[in-house]
Amino acid sequence: MVDGSPYPAHADPRSLRVKLFGPGFLAGSRPAERGSYVQVDEETSARTLVLRTMWGANKYAIPAMLLMIGHFAGEALVPVIMGVAIDRAVLTQDGGQLALWLVVLVADFALLSFTWRFGERMAIYALHVIEHQYRMRVTDRMLDPAGTDGPARLPGTALSIATSDVSRLALAVFLVVFPVGEMFAVVVAGVILLWISWPLGIAVLVGAPVMFWLLDRAGAPLRARTAKQQELIGAAAGTAADLVAGFRILKGLGADRPATIRYRRASRQARNSAIAAMRSEGAYVALLQTVSSLFVVAVGLAAGTMAVTGEMGLGALITVVGLTQFMMGPLNAISTNFGAVWNGAVPSAERVLSVLQSGPGSHSGDVDVADGPLVIEGLPDPTGRQSALSIPPRGVTVVSTDQATTRRLTTALSRDAVIDGVRIRIGDTDHATLDEHAGRRIVRVVPHTPHLFEGSVLENIESAPGAGDDRVSRAVFAAACDDVAQVLTDGLDSPVGEAGRMLSGGQRQRVGLARALAAESTFLVLTDPTTAVDSMTEARVVDRVKRARADGATIVFTHSPAWAAVADTVIRLDPMTETALETIR
Repeated sequence: MVDGSPYPAHADPRSLRVKLFGPGFLAGSRPAERGSYVQVDEETSARTLVLRTMWGANKYAIPAMLLMIGHFAGEALVPVIMGVAIDRAVLTQDGGQLALWLVVLVADFALLSFTWRFGERMAIYALHVIEHQYRMRVTDRMLDPAGTDGPARLPGTALSIATSDVSRLALAVFLVVFPVGEMFAVVVAGVILLWISWPLGIAVLVGAPVMFWLLDRAGAPLRARTAKQQELIGAAAGTAADLVAGFRILKGLGADRPATIRYRRASRQARNSAIAAMRSEGAYVALLQTVSSLFVVAVGLAAGTMAVTGEMGLGALITVVGLTQFMMGPLNAISTNFGAVWNGAVPSAERVLSVLQSGPGSHSGDVDVADGPLVIEGLPDPTGRQSALSIPPRGVTVVSTDQATTRRLTTALSRDAVIDGVRIRIGDTDHATLDEHAGRRIVRVVPHTPHLFEGSVLENIESAPGAGDDRVSRAVFAAACDDVAQVLTDGLDSPVGEAGRMLSGGQRQRVGLARALAAESTFLVLTDPTTAVDSMTEARVVDRVKRARADGATIVFTHSPAWAAVADTVIRLDPMTETALETIR
């Protein structure tokens, strides 16, 4: 801080930079910026998305592009200045002209330094803005409570899309900065050559674009191969990440050796795919650079021939040779900055679009209120007729059936799938017509293994929708998380680690149960919520949950005698017909 100023020391308002550009100009003190999102709709293709990404941060990319144009134009002027200096100062031995053109050359190099430094900084800032936008959009879409349709993704594969693919796609921002500046340099060089010798100028201005168009057509097979290899890399990386995540469990089951073999296989596949992808990319860049180098050599040879025949003076020859050597840099850089970046961005855009264009995993309506018992209609009975399962909106209902039926019914209750012929309603309201928020608030389905995010125990519980201080306190007590807090170093403020790995199985289960109890829900659906705790703790949890949920309905899919003992209703479903064979109490 400076004299009580709200700006950090490096952003002293008295400094010239802050007065000119404002505080935090391209500095780390500037807050995170998302900007306006790149448009993505159902018709957006991978190529279209890359093109939109290129212009997605114009606030920074366009100034960066102009600065880069100035930089490369200044570089193209270096051999021109030297050629003029030779003609007007060296050959004529004029000291005044020599001093003048040395000053011009120094000014040109000062321009080169300024435009490159600030142009690159703005380009990188634009890249990070776009990358942050895409990463937030991809992760927000993946974490949407409604889920995503299409084939399920391994967590590692999802991570690969949100990191590696997003980074490759964001690099497309550079395509409006560096290649544009480099192409402008080629145009400037062509115009200068046109002034010196019109055949050389036409060869550069016409030949260069035609050459790169032909090379882009020739690179299509390489782009397809790169896309396939990137897909293999993502899949292999996802498999490896998931094996590592579950290695402790596999170790406990004695399955660590097969898991190690599988991990090595996945790692080898990722390595081979990465090498193949880099080989394809290297071949494409090598092709572009070879052709561009041959093109530049041909221009240089033509200029040399003209000098030998007397059609070109010494200063003009030096200018042409300097421009020829200079053009090799931009032309080869275009090969790398455009060809490689574009070929990497397009397949990554396809994978990013597979997330952003995906529909919801569960479908909902627009009704926001429902009241009455939970009724599951369409369950067949032994006579072939349709029967209904009615669960009251108060009390504990235990449903005892096999795992497959439990999975089907909980999936239907969470609206992740539809069971043919089965209809679920709350009172007279069809469950499918509830909107997303109301559907989860009225019927909240908690998986058997709830996922904990990295943070403290209390932060995980407080993340429940509608959780207030009172609800959190009651939920902590009901799930016996007070016992968990007593054995942890920092109590409820203790970190749970990634996916709760710093907790035992029973502790994770109770934290997940507490989070479910802290959320607002009319019908709370649990699946074997106390299988990882001892019998005394289970009895305590069962009694407390019953009292905590006295004003709502708790549906528990379990065979546990402890839950059956306190249940207001016990329903036994025949796993073959899904029919209630026996209803107790």
